[in-house]
Amino acid sequence: MTRERSSLENEAVNGTQRSSDGRESSQFESHRRESTETTAFDEGRYIYCVVDVEAGEELEATGIDDEPVRVITTDGIGAVVHDCDDVYDSNDHTEIHRWLLRHQSVTDEAAEAFGTPLPFQFATIFRGNDEVVCEWLKAERDNLEDALDSLAGHWEYRIEIVRTELIDAQALESDDDRLAELRAEIESATPGRKFLLESKYDDRLGRIRSDRNESIIHDVRERLETHAREVHELDPSPDTRLQTDAKRSKEGRPIGRLTVLAREDLQSDIGSVLDDVAGKPGLEVTFTGPWPPYSFTPSFGEGTNDSTEG
Repeated sequence: MTRERSSLENEAVNGTQRSSDGRESSQFESHRRESTETTAFDEGRYIYCVVDVEAGEELEATGIDDEPVRVITTDGIGAVVHDCDDVYDSNDHTEIHRWLLRHQSVTDEAAEAFGTPLPFQFATIFRGNDEVVCEWLKAERDNLEDALDSLAGHWEYRIEIVRTELIDAQALESDDDRLAELRAEIESATPGRKFLLESKYDDRLGRIRSDRNESIIHDVRERLETHAREVHELDPSPDTRLQTDAKRSKEGRPIGRLTVLAREDLQSDIGSVLDDVAGKPGLEVTFTGPWPPYSFTPSFGEGTNDSTEG
């Protein structure tokens, strides 16, 4: 099993965030859509996350484009921000990548200082001064406090299971009578009929392999649920969906991606479950975290990226 503490650039920061109805949305796509529809403003506050300031210490961090980061505090709840006067929009993917990584780094530093934060999507901006942020903190205080209390001590973990080798067809024939029958018919068929039978064989073989893979993910999810507060299946990553069949065959085919919300002291138990999976022939597991709970943080009426009004 590959155990990583790497960037969530393609996952939590600009990848997905779970809405109140459980659907995932692309933060990068949302950022691009909203930022092109908004104009510059005189004063704003770029927000990274919300924290329980009574649970930690002072934060010293450098934000996007080396902007100084500070915490605006109201009644024990703080918004980690930097001052800005424009949206963050660029056609340069390298620049966007740099912004995303810095956004993530600041949120990670806030997590170290104050405990589990409520992370915000990249490029969420309050239009206005500190007073606007304070008023929002007051208006959302009950919701923010409930979420901070609920998520305290919990972190997000990401899991990807990849099949590096196809399940052997002969092994599946021994478990499936119809598949074995088709193989026998193919061997004695005329050329014209052989083509039709091979097509049926391939279709059934593909379905059986898919069912086996789904069974693995279902089993892993059930086992993880005994150690985690929440487990959700994710769609394939954008990069995976765009890969050609040849590239997928070379690098392996992802059969499932999961996001898990769990206490850090249960990380080893989660790892043990995944070690069992990684020990199976033809499977590879990547396990990343702990991360701030990007996928499990509810929305708080902050509006859309780049368009929070003050």
